[in-house]
Amino acid sequence: MYVVCKDHVELAIDKFIDEYEKAPDIVDLQEVEFSAWEQPGHCDHCRQEARFLVV
Repeated sequence: MYVVCKDHVELAIDKFIDEYEKAPDIVDLQEVEFSAWEQPGHCDHCRQEARFLVV
């Protein structure tokens, strides 16, 4: 699972495919809220706002 900004979503997809050998689901964190999970405040790769969940 990767939490990334708009600039790093393609990198996260590539890493997911390399690791799991299948395409991930991509969730827009501005459109979905999870009650049992607190969204990180920033991208896994930089300090920009986290926008997408790649799972």
